[in-house]
Amino acid sequence: MKSRSFAEIAAGAVVLAVAAVFLVFAVTNSGRGGVSGPGQTLTARFDSIAGLAPGADVRIAGVKVGSVVDQRIDPQTFLAVLTLRLDGNLRLPSDSSAEIASEGLLGGRFVAIVPGGSDRILANGGQITITQSAVSLESLLGRFIFSMTEGQGSGGNRNEGGNAGSPSPGGR
Repeated sequence: MKSRSFAEIAAGAVVLAVAAVFLVFAVTNSGRGGVSGPGQTLTARFDSIAGLAPGADVRIAGVKVGSVVDQRIDPQTFLAVLTLRLDGNLRLPSDSSAEIASEGLLGGRFVAIVPGGSDRILANGGQITITQSAVSLESLLGRFIFSMTEGQGSGGNRNEGGNAGSPSPGGR
């Protein structure tokens, strides 16, 4: 009886050890860690960053190259100002653009950077000036529904001119 309980304890310990190894592997390889090596900080201003939170990914061509570290409102322009922390090895052209993109219809949002073609490079602390704000699915659906109901209300009965019973031009 004692040998069986020792075997069960040993098997449980092995299972816990394997689970711990998988947990450590998942945490270190999840891509949620900070920027490795020296990083650079850039800012970008947007009309709307709806659904984007600090810690969101910054990607170039779908590859994570940094994260959003801060967001605030500029009290003068009322634009959302994002602070982005990027891999320090990147040399982004000064005409690069940033847009708030979505992972899918119901997915999270991230900042997508599209590198430009300028010879000038953005310095640490620089600003990405070409931006495209988040597109709100709710707003688009609301506009579509409004346009559909407006179209039906104004052109509902097209035969209101009093010529309902007149013969066609070809005669009877």
